[in-house]
Amino acid sequence: MAKTDGPIAADSKSTSSIALQAASEDIWAQKYRLTSKDGTPIDGGVDDTWQRVARALADVEPAKQREHWHERFLWALRNGAIPAGRIISNAGAQDYKPATSTINCTVSGSITDSMDDILGKVHEAGLTLKAGCGIGYEFSTLRPRGSFVSGAGAHTSGPLSFMDIFDKMCFTVSSAGGRRGAQMGTFDVGHPDVREFIRAKREDGRLRQFNLSLLITDEFMQAVDADGEWPLIFPVHAKEAGELDLADAEHVLWREWPVHDGYIVRDDGLVACKIYGRVKARHLWDMIMVSTYDYAEPGFILIDRVNQLNNNWWCEAIRATNPCGEQPLPPYGSCLLGSINLTNFVIDPFGADARFDWDKYREVVRVFTRMLDNVVEINGLPLEQQRHEIESKRRHGMGFLGLGSTLTLLKLRYGSPEACVFTEEVAREMALVGWEQALELSKEKGPAPLLSQTFEVTAEMLRKRPEMAKDGYKVGDQIAGRVLHAKYSRYMQKIAEYAPELIESLAEQGARFTHHSSIAPTGTISLSLANNASNGIEPSFAHHYSRNLIRPGRKAKEKIEVFSYELLAYRTLINERAKPGSDEPGEKLPDYFITADDVSPTQHVDIQAAAQKWVDSSISKTANVPTDYPFEAFKDIYRYAWRQGLKGCTTFRFNPAAFQGVLVKEADLEKTLYRFTLEDGSVVELKGNQEVEYDGEVNTAANLFDALKEGYYGKY
Repeated sequence: MAKTDGPIAADSKSTSSIALQAASEDIWAQKYRLTSKDGTPIDGGVDDTWQRVARALADVEPAKQREHWHERFLWALRNGAIPAGRIISNAGAQDYKPATSTINCTVSGSITDSMDDILGKVHEAGLTLKAGCGIGYEFSTLRPRGSFVSGAGAHTSGPLSFMDIFDKMCFTVSSAGGRRGAQMGTFDVGHPDVREFIRAKREDGRLRQFNLSLLITDEFMQAVDADGEWPLIFPVHAKEAGELDLADAEHVLWREWPVHDGYIVRDDGLVACKIYGRVKARHLWDMIMVSTYDYAEPGFILIDRVNQLNNNWWCEAIRATNPCGEQPLPPYGSCLLGSINLTNFVIDPFGADARFDWDKYREVVRVFTRMLDNVVEINGLPLEQQRHEIESKRRHGMGFLGLGSTLTLLKLRYGSPEACVFTEEVAREMALVGWEQALELSKEKGPAPLLSQTFEVTAEMLRKRPEMAKDGYKVGDQIAGRVLHAKYSRYMQKIAEYAPELIESLAEQGARFTHHSSIAPTGTISLSLANNASNGIEPSFAHHYSRNLIRPGRKAKEKIEVFSYELLAYRTLINERAKPGSDEPGEKLPDYFITADDVSPTQHVDIQAAAQKWVDSSISKTANVPTDYPFEAFKDIYRYAWRQGLKGCTTFRFNPAAFQGVLVKEADLEKTLYRFTLEDGSVVELKGNQEVEYDGEVNTAANLFDALKEGYYGKY
């Protein structure tokens, strides 16, 4: 292992004494501290928050074991285990906000192509957002714009017009716990309206309550590589069967589709789809890339890979994700998350013998796995379908944060071969310990109910897993869910290469949960409770920068100054005069102090690929590129991600003409001019970092411009 265990000397340095910076404490107080209705603090400090969360999760245990587990859970929380934001905010808070959930996000049920169902899903989404959860949807299940609606005797306005309804609803519904509503809209790259979806955010203020991602298939990527044509399709309704020759490959394509009711479906699970037209794959690809280059959207979800590697491959059709993209989920699936702060395990940071405490890390993973499993019992989800889904499968997503900061503490350069080795080891150890706990918890408390069920072998199963036929299974046979999960999941087959006996035991006993790992972006969690350790799997954005935050009562976003955790640590332990960007001998930082812009796009992808081998859900990861990064090179990032086996990819390029991001470097603002037209027609030009008073409030020019342009000024 990289940076292996070793004895901890009495004089070993640590970063445990570093106090939370003002911005970090402020975010904790705003988002995670429990207060009464009148604003009186219930949590006196951060440790009181941990005490509350540990107690709430320990109370799930049998009465005689609660004190023991309260002590162990509290130890884990104090040593780097950080549950997701909804758990921190709402666990143990029932007396103050009883209608909130401990789940960060969910995915909508499949939106079927009927007005009743569309509006019903709007209602369900409103209840979900009110409970404090974000939500994801797939909209390509709706028929294309211009299609005839026989019941209305008219033509449909298409999926994008219905997305506008969801967008307005999200902006209107007040989300619980001081959290703004978050939504993800996914869309099939083969839908006839895909070009409208790609261009949607070019309109000021449109779909701003959404993150947008395309569902990219392997066939599409192969068509791009081959410079071939790409068919635009939508399923054939049973009522339309007589209008088409289903054997005519020029007009009908058989493919995977998430909704079967009302459509023509073969025994092997493929759905007949009408071909509405064809486009050059590379033309569509360039459209996607131009939008992503300018607007950082749509995101890029390799949906075939998501489903091929899904642990519940035989009973789920995944087409949507949570708003940040690290949890691909089935209809009504839930995003139960938690992250381990890797900086907590570095011994002698920046020293000659800087190393990682693997034994302590494994123990935190063990305890944290039980904690997250207990969250299922206090999920607080508002819909019966959501509760059934989480209780049946008990999936959660443990990940880590602070990877970039940890690599710096260990004197490893992010993106280097050594850093990739370390990243894979961190992810693999989390996986192996997690699945060991899945077995132990199952023996103690029982397996996930789904895995105790028996399923009938279908032609679709044999198509997806031909090795089942080699093992003697045929259509109509009965097989246990625990066997389908442990022996025929592509991910669990990978675990079997390292722990074959564990997999055999899981096939016999059944796991406590169907999924264990996921790496979230951890933006406000990292900034607050991790003292601005780097987000998730990312390098630090910068070592001194500003964060734009929504504040109650303010008309635009507020600019908050923050420092990276590794800079604070270096100043505390090594050199209090150290300064980012300085070449002065007494102020210069070592060359392993890098930021997101210092990492090449391929290095970003390599780090993600190293972790993805051992993460059974997905990873929220952003490859940052400079504003002047060449477009042709930019396109190659996504093709490289596909070839490296990723489930998704996201990039960010600072483009002030399009939008103002959450994280902003002073240098970018300094060289960006914003133009304001006053009531008398005169024009004022201001640098992005200049402060300007407007309507009784002082804002940076960049934040004021963005609020006015996007239409949210004064509406928070």
